Amino acid sequence: MTIRLSRTATGAALSMLVAVALVCATLARAAEPSQITITKFTFAPKEITVAPGTKVVWTNKDETPHTVASNDKSFASKGLDTGDTYEHTFDREGDFAYICTVHPFMTGVVHVHK
Repeated sequence: MTIRLSRTATGAALSMLVAVALVCATLARAAEPSQITITKFTFAPKEITVAPGTKVVWTNKDETPHTVASNDKSFASKGLDTGDTYEHTFDREGDFAYICTVHPFMTGVVHVHK
């Protein structure tokens, strides 16, 4: 038994496959943690945009202890020594400004949007 599809049906099937592949790729990217490096008394990058459900990982590469603390108090790390990491998963949309409480001139923002 051979099934033959019209050009319209074939095109629709290909479009559906492409759409499914794009959704899978987007979900895979959202599942990968985003990295922020603490170096030279800065957060790098200073601002990032992630999808809801994304884990963000901060790594202290300075020889000085630092912290990561949101302005709205929704997350806060302990003191991070050289090589220490802190991670937080952003489950809701919004803009989350944060600082190093030891060095308040160090600032950053995580933008969480679909």
